Amino acid sequence: MKQTNLQKAQSRLREKFIKNGVKMLAPETVYFSKDTKIGKNVTIEPYVVLGEKVKIQNNSKIKSFSHLENVKIENNVTVGPFARLRPGTVLKSGSRVGNFVEIKKSNLGKNSKVNHLSYIGDANIGDSVNIGAGTITCNYDGKNKNKTIIKNKVFVGSNSSLVAPITLNEKSTIGAGSVITKNVKKNSLALTRSNQSEVKNYKRKK
Repeated sequence: MKQTNLQKAQSRLREKFIKNGVKMLAPETVYFSKDTKIGKNVTIEPYVVLGEKVKIQNNSKIKSFSHLENVKIENNVTVGPFARLRPGTVLKSGSRVGNFVEIKKSNLGKNSKVNHLSYIGDANIGDSVNIGAGTITCNYDGKNKNKTIIKNKVFVGSNSSLVAPITLNEKSTIGAGSVITKNVKKNSLALTRSNQSEVKNYKRKK
C-alpha cells in the first residue's frame, strides 16, 4: 500500500528520533509533530500522541495512550498511562503524572505527584506536593477561569474539590473527601466532612 504524505512524514520523524536515542517499543503507533523536541534517554511507550509544541527533556518516560499538546516536560518525569496534558502545562523535574489525569495550563513543581483520576486546571503547584486520587480543581465558575495555588509540601487527600480562586499554603493538609472554598494556612489541616450516621441492625427492603 502506498504511503500518504502524512505517513511518510511520520516515518521520517520516527526514524530521526530513534537515531537520536529515543526508545520506542512500537514506533509505528507513536505520532509526532514536526516541532516535537526530545532530549536524551527518553522512552515513549505505544499509542502516544505528541501534538504541537511539545518539549521533553532528558530521562523521562511517556507511557501508553497519553496525549500531549503544547507541553514542557523537564528531566526525570513520568507521564501516564492514559494521561492528557493540555496546552500551557509545565512538568518540573522529578514530577509524576499518572493514569487518567488531565492537566491544563498548570505548573507541577519538582517531585510533585498527581497519580490517579484527577483534573488540574489553571493551577500553580509547588515542589513535593501530593495530589490524592480523584482530586479536582474547580477552576471555572461559568464565566471566569480562576487560579488554584498550591505551595510546597502540601498533601491533598483523595476525592477533594478545590474551589478556585484558592491558595493552599506550605505544608498544609487537606482531609480526604473535602470541598475546600477558603485559603488554607501554613501547617494547617483543612477538612469539610459531615458526621457519619449509622442505623444498627438495619434490614434492606425486599
